[in-house]
Parts: sequence; C-alpha cells; structure tokens
Amino acid sequence: MALKPLGDRVIVKADEAEAQTASGLYLASEAKEKPTTGVVVAVGEGKLDKDGNKIPVPVKKGDKVIFGKYGGTEVTYDGEDVLILRADDIYAICE
Repeated sequence: MALKPLGDRVIVKADEAEAQTASGLYLASEAKEKPTTGVVVAVGEGKLDKDGNKIPVPVKKGDKVIFGKYGGTEVTYDGEDVLILRADDIYAICE
C-alpha cells in the first residue's frame, strides 16, 4: 500500500462484518455490526513528547488489533477500504 500515515496514525484493514448470527440467522447489510478488529497495514513514525523525544507507535505492520467501533476515518484508496486511526484508538493487540 502506498499510503504512509503521519505521526501516531495507523492504517488498518478492518475485518469483514459478520453476515450470520451465532444462531445461524443471516443479517441484512444494514443490520451488520461494524467490525472492531483488523490488521495493521501501515504505521506512522510516532509523535513527539513535550521534550521533543519521539514516542514510537506501539503496533507494527501485520499486527491484528482491536480498535474503537466508531474511531478513525474510513477511506478508500486504490479500491481498498481502510481505516486511519490514531494509536490511542487501538485498544489491544491480538496474539
């Protein structure tokens, strides 16, 4: 991907929304929950603290992460839908 996030921003390819409930019911596209997991595809360099020291972003390319349901900005780049999030919007790394 040719997008390079700036500062403490991270680009995430969100997982697909579930099309079926646990009990087997199929969901209409409007009823699907927004995904809250995805894979990091690009990471910014980090941000500077008040003393000018760089604080690195705590995730790396390829990490599977959990993020806020309504966090970030959805963009389409080269036909691919991605989210641009601040590092603070990422809650956890899935191992």
